[in-house]
Amino acid sequence: MRVGIPRSLFYYYYYPLWKTFFQDLGAEVVTSDWTNRLTVEKGIESAVDEACFPIKVYYGHVRELCRKSIDYIFIPRLVSVEPRSYICPKFMGLPDMIKAALHDLPSVIDITIDISKTNKFLDRDIISVGNIFTNNKNRIKEAYHHGQYELRKCRELCKDDYNISEAIRIWDGEQLVLPSTYNLNIGVLGHGYSLYDQTISMNLIDRLRKMGCRVQVVETLDRNSIEVKAAEIPKRIFWTLGRKAFGSALFMEGQRDIDGIIYLACFGCGPDSMIGEIIERKIKSKPFMMITVDEHTGEAGMVTRLEAFCDMLARRRVAANEDYISTHG
Repeated sequence: MRVGIPRSLFYYYYYPLWKTFFQDLGAEVVTSDWTNRLTVEKGIESAVDEACFPIKVYYGHVRELCRKSIDYIFIPRLVSVEPRSYICPKFMGLPDMIKAALHDLPSVIDITIDISKTNKFLDRDIISVGNIFTNNKNRIKEAYHHGQYELRKCRELCKDDYNISEAIRIWDGEQLVLPSTYNLNIGVLGHGYSLYDQTISMNLIDRLRKMGCRVQVVETLDRNSIEVKAAEIPKRIFWTLGRKAFGSALFMEGQRDIDGIIYLACFGCGPDSMIGEIIERKIKSKPFMMITVDEHTGEAGMVTRLEAFCDMLARRRVAANEDYISTHG
């Protein structure tokens, strides 16, 4: 049987896990293509106007998969992926939103993932999903554990400065080489499904690299250090991705080798609007720039802002090494 996984949203965080899981159970995993302008247009046609840009793009990926003769499409209901933390509410209702908007769907696997308090219900639901392909419970458990192992192995690649999207491509067999020299070191933050989607982010990371920048993201940082910094705020941030972005921003601010920080936000995202504002207020010693994108954002404006930001950082670095002695006499 063929299982479709949209190349959007949770794909950038858990694809190695679910691909391994379904393949070990004998299924063929099919993904949609990388996001392009047609994907965006098809998504905008189907989604409600109030949805954020990444959700609209997800609709486009689902529509593309529906044309690929798949037996199932995997759309999990993400509630929580760690204790005492939650994912954006739109993820919780995503399977229902998709079913209501698109009527030519194959069978939807809409497993609920909620480990905010306990994972016993997740273990039960994993078995129920596995029963679609086999009645052997031990085989299902082994497939899930194997998937977790492959996910950890994929994330280990991020220690070599690869972002999670690039790590997935390497894990999937591609060969990627990062630039070996750079002039600036910039921290880039944002939700992975926005930041690593080259159409949504308009190639933000690659553009910075071509400008001579080393790019550091959440996945390249030490996880424990991020959590320690995130705990400095009086009230705990209960959004998983928002807390990681906030902790990463404070951690980056304390690193002498990082020249500046960029935060990519999507228009219409509630968590982004709040977390970006908090980060902007907290960052005092590093240049900070927040870029907000949606389906109407043009590339020219972003390129101009990035060039100006990098030029300012380069001048700032030179100024830090000057002795300020007058050239007159």
